[in-house]
Amino acid sequence: MDEPERPRPRAPITAADVLAWIGETSDRVRAGEVHATELIEVLGELRAASAACADASDWVLLAAREEGASLRQIAPVFGKGYVRAPAARLEKLHRQALTSDQWLAILRSK
Repeated sequence: MDEPERPRPRAPITAADVLAWIGETSDRVRAGEVHATELIEVLGELRAASAACADASDWVLLAAREEGASLRQIAPVFGKGYVRAPAARLEKLHRQALTSDQWLAILRSK
């Protein structure tokens, strides 16, 4: 009997989601519906979300390596055709955590 298909993990937000939000929010700003103080609050939220996305990216990088992904497989998502970028990121991460579980523990303690 075939194993049921499981959904693959998805990023909680995509570039398309962000671009759509920018378009909608831009329209609201031009219409005078959003003020500078509100934009400053959103700026803080986006900067915090950006840091969280970077942390999530690092966790996925560690987990992918643990699951057997090679640097050559990972390199294209870094936007480069060579393995130096993910290798350098892993080297930096390994100064703090060697596994995705260790990285998750660090994130939870923040």
